[in-house]
Amino acid sequence: MENRKIIIDPVTRIEGHAKITIDLDENGKVEDAKIHVTQYRGFEKFCEGRIYTEMPAITARTCGICPVSHVIASTKAIDEILCITPPQAGINIRKIINLAQIVQSHALNFFHLSSPDFIYGFDAPKEDRNIFKMMQTHPQMARDGINLRAFGQKIIEELAGKRIHPTGIVAGGVEHKIEQSQKEAILSQIPDMMKIAQGELEFFKTNLHKFQKEIDAFATFPSLFMALSNEERTLEHYDGELCFMDSEGNILKDKIRAQDYREFIGEAVEEDSYLKSPYYKPLGYENGMYRVGALARLNIAQSCGTPLADEELKKFKTLGGGKPVLNSFYYHYARLIEIIYAIEKIEELLNDDETMSENVKVTSKISNLRGVGCSEAPRGTLFHDYQVTKEGIITAVNLIIATGNNNLAMNAGVKQTAIAFVDSKSITDGALNRVEAVIRCFDPCLSCSTHALGIVSSKIEVRDHNKKVIQVIDRN
Repeated sequence: MENRKIIIDPVTRIEGHAKITIDLDENGKVEDAKIHVTQYRGFEKFCEGRIYTEMPAITARTCGICPVSHVIASTKAIDEILCITPPQAGINIRKIINLAQIVQSHALNFFHLSSPDFIYGFDAPKEDRNIFKMMQTHPQMARDGINLRAFGQKIIEELAGKRIHPTGIVAGGVEHKIEQSQKEAILSQIPDMMKIAQGELEFFKTNLHKFQKEIDAFATFPSLFMALSNEERTLEHYDGELCFMDSEGNILKDKIRAQDYREFIGEAVEEDSYLKSPYYKPLGYENGMYRVGALARLNIAQSCGTPLADEELKKFKTLGGGKPVLNSFYYHYARLIEIIYAIEKIEELLNDDETMSENVKVTSKISNLRGVGCSEAPRGTLFHDYQVTKEGIITAVNLIIATGNNNLAMNAGVKQTAIAFVDSKSITDGALNRVEAVIRCFDPCLSCSTHALGIVSSKIEVRDHNKKVIQVIDRN
């Protein structure tokens, strides 16, 4: 087969830069496939020497889609350095802002990045698989996606100061109390937002029968799952401790303090990617692959703790037949349930009298020389680990980004999907779209995980058994 280069337009629907290589054996069958994250992330080094108070503002710049997650993990790490616990109102407001980010981020993935495949099919012409075509053929659905995102972003702006890189979440709590007018404005939108969320979940469920091939092949395999969990095993995004579950539903280890994550999470580095490959250390690199994010959170949680989300969670758990749901295609399902949960929980927290208290922040001086902040970002468990001098100068930073936690699982999923759909005798656009779509199931934030610069792009290379490139699909 001659070398050839195919330019595919539109731009692939992931956030950030990546390259995929598909290796073929002597018979032209898929032997291996990997995703390579090709940009370098330097936050851990260039934060050294900064004063600790700057860390929330600096690390928020890691990402423009989920900056709230970084600010929360950062401020939780600083809370520990200062040995303080924010007032309940400060914690509740942080939770509301984080839930608002989950709503807008999950809506972005479902409506803008993934739904074109669900509407038109994975084999549809590439010029149809985009949000612009969707705006023409499904204008109400497009508007719903915009409105749901705007709901989340507006809450972040109102309560945290800015929609992107907010400044209102600070060490010790938050800067400002919630005003009654803000509370009423948010609550007034809840019914409409819930209607949108429930409608899109119903759309997704009623169309699932069309995608059985993808459900069976998109990163469907045994793995561990990790998420924050609490004593009641209700869905958790802010509090709690780390929990690892195996593919049979057994709890391998729970009640792991965030400060002790290094005892259980190893961080490997592959030579062909800048993205870390974390693994469950007790089982080693070969057997310690785990998944994080909405799918992991719902597998580990026994309930959501809110009525509408709990009703949907019961249906979701039937997919695993009493065991964890292993099909990564159902990340989409899990995110839609989390949107419903987040809307319910925002309403619940706003109606909590403690949330409206004027006591939203405490202050203190440095008491510990290390602090670890852990929170559930939209894409999964996020760690910020800081070491400081007595004067508050950062001496070391370790970040494990949510997308990085899924790296091993994403690679395994790319390989599984390539084996299922790529035929070297006829490499179709639909097959390659599926290879990319399995990555979209994980909703990776590659710029977040690597601090990428420049345009969004990805590349797929198909190589023969001698590692000779026989086809390049460039998306730019």
